[in-house]
Amino acid sequence: MVGDRRRGQLLVGPAVIPCALGAGGIVCDKREGDGGSPRGRFRLRGGAYRPDHLGLRPPTALPLRATRPDDGWCDESRDRRYNRPIRLPAPGVSAESMWRDDGLYDVVIDLDYNRAPIRKGRGSAIFLHIARDGYRPTEGCVALARADLLRLLKRLGPRTHLRIG
Repeated sequence: MVGDRRRGQLLVGPAVIPCALGAGGIVCDKREGDGGSPRGRFRLRGGAYRPDHLGLRPPTALPLRATRPDDGWCDESRDRRYNRPIRLPAPGVSAESMWRDDGLYDVVIDLDYNRAPIRKGRGSAIFLHIARDGYRPTEGCVALARADLLRLLKRLGPRTHLRIG
């Protein structure tokens, strides 16, 4: 929708693919929990897929592994595992489950945001993943329709970058 800062377009050669962005729009000074998608150019580090929802590994040159029910992502900025994969349950630690029933993480690609070095409180779990119906806003990620993401994966590799902003 024109003028909606929570919606964007992914440009891939001549193709224009609609996407959802964070509820806070694109932000220059990302903070944990602000709902913004960070402005910048990010390498695609690889990701995961949910085998019981997709079956076979989606074709891509990116490293992908099968998600397991105990996979999580630490978003607790005081924890030494902040902005890294974690095993669940993790008592006393805030972490997002990567094994979601809503299908959003059936395919999830880790954007190289706040990863080297990891800065506490600057935002975690910035992914490329499947969009909610109607491209409702994310918590800061970039989200595509399932069919678009699966089709796009075939063109992505370790040298691919995603620019937000």
